Parts: sequence; structure tokens; C-alpha cells
Amino acid sequence: QVQLVHSGGGLVQAGGSMRLSCAASGLIFSRYAMGWFRQVPGKAREFLAAVSRSGGTYYADSVKGRFTISRDNAKNTAYLQMNSLKPEDAAVYYCAAGYGISGYTPKAQSDYDYWGQGTQVTVSS
Repeated sequence: QVQLVHSGGGLVQAGGSMRLSCAASGLIFSRYAMGWFRQVPGKAREFLAAVSRSGGTYYADSVKGRFTISRDNAKNTAYLQMNSLKPEDAAVYYCAAGYGISGYTPKAQSDYDYWGQGTQVTVSS
């Protein structure tokens, strides 16, 4: 059974930083690209960033330069480091795993096979 378990969400002040973690189990982590999305009520889930099996990254323009995605294959964990947070970054954040070739950085929800349960990030102004 594949599980993606988030940790690291919560409340942060605007301008602050937060790191989200996504621990994977039940899959061969190194064979999957990992991605992060977020969703606010009433809006579609938004792609943020992806990291390929080989460590290549891709970012949405909305977070480029502020967010950093990374992975540690030895720990079966993906990370999203978020800096200079804004109130509009408040959302439920999701990690996802997508099987693919090396270098693949999927951007569409349909490209991902497994999803975490989500973690709430609240940014106070």
C-alpha cells in the first residue's frame, strides 16, 4: 500500500519560511517524480513544483524564486522549502508521486499516480 505522509504545515507569519515534508512508503521512491500542489476552497488545485527522478526541477511562475523542491532518495522523502511567504500562499498543500523516466517533471494532476492527504498552511499578515 502506497502512502505519502505530509509533515510541516501550520501557521507562519507573512515573510516567514516553512518546510513541508512528504515521506513515501510502499513504492520504489527513486523511480518516481515528486510534485507539490496546493488548493484553496473554491479553486482548482494548482501545480507548484516538480522534481524528477534525477533531481531536475520545474517551478510554476507563481513560486519561482521563493519555493524550492528537493528530494532525498535515501529517506524516501520529498521537501518543499517555502520562503518569503505571502497571505495568498495560504492553502492546503499536497505532495504527489508520478512514475516516469529520468528527467520527467510532470505538471498535470493526471500525471501523478499517488497523492498525500494534504497539509494546511496558514499565513498571517
